[in-house]
Amino acid sequence: MATITATLGPIMASTAVAKSQNFSRLSMKSSITSSEICSLTSQFSGMKISIAQFQRSTPVPISAPRRPSLRPVARRVCPFTGKKSNKANKVSHSNHKTTKRQFVNLQYKRIWWEAGKRYLKLRLSTKAIKTIEKNGLDAVAKKAGIDLSKE
Repeated sequence: MATITATLGPIMASTAVAKSQNFSRLSMKSSITSSEICSLTSQFSGMKISIAQFQRSTPVPISAPRRPSLRPVARRVCPFTGKKSNKANKVSHSNHKTTKRQFVNLQYKRIWWEAGKRYLKLRLSTKAIKTIEKNGLDAVAKKAGIDLSKE
């Protein structure tokens, strides 16, 4: 405390003394034990409720980074043919080029699977639909390496 009064002057020294006096007053008034603070008596049923039950044994860090929830995104790729979107230039009359995406024509299609004796709802490109109609669902799925029992 002596070093504070020498460097900061009489104004700061008086506030430091006032703070230390307030602290000593508080410590004299607080004669309540920690066991009295941690437990309460309910006014309704007379049960004793302890806060220690609700406290965690291992502290959780406050600044833990929260990971965003990852949700699956429907990609614009045909699983059977592997077709995906193309990047192209949109050319104006003045020959100004801006890039644009040319997406695959994907359709939701319900197709009868003969080997599984059930319908499958698949998201296919129109080219894949034509190929399935020509060669059959099992042949196209086998070539693409897709297990239809999981679909």
